[in-house]
Amino acid sequence: MNAHTEETLRRFFRRALNPFMVSLWRLGLAWQFNVWPEVSGRIMVITHTGRKSGLRRRTPVNYAIVDGEVYCVAGFGEVSDWYRNVLKHPDVEVWLPDGWWAGVAEEMTDADSRAFIMRQVMIGSGFAAYVAGLNPRKMTDAELERATAPCRLMRIRRTEARTGPGGPGELAWVWPVATMILLPLALLRRGKKR
Repeated sequence: MNAHTEETLRRFFRRALNPFMVSLWRLGLAWQFNVWPEVSGRIMVITHTGRKSGLRRRTPVNYAIVDGEVYCVAGFGEVSDWYRNVLKHPDVEVWLPDGWWAGVAEEMTDADSRAFIMRQVMIGSGFAAYVAGLNPRKMTDAELERATAPCRLMRIRRTEARTGPGGPGELAWVWPVATMILLPLALLRRGKKR
């Protein structure tokens, strides 16, 4: 992938796809994207602190859980904003389909484990790996390592469960309110047609 295409993709993710995915999580619809991980991938949201602004940021990423630890990849490598943020501020939160956790992020540098874990994350990325030209189920460790060398593998050690406002599903209240408003309107409209 050339530099211009990579920057265009990165901009698309940052400005369009990532905010859309975070909105789905906030609306309580994240489970839908994790139902068929072989296609859509396993997606979580990582909440991190901006290295310059100090503001909380949310980024959806593909992940895998290996031996109870959460692993994800900065697919655009060292230029990924979230990656640079967690290097400066490693205390993060992760929104997983089964819960919301505080944790500590660190770069995974163990060469012996990297190929196996990277393969699990790439398999967990569903179609995204194939779009990037990778077939993690068929590539050798050496081929996978060469292809993913620019990527940064991160481990997130979960420290405590989180609850309360500000987490996944925080906007799920929209659905019952919308139903209470739209259902009577639809019934009223249907009655007028008769």
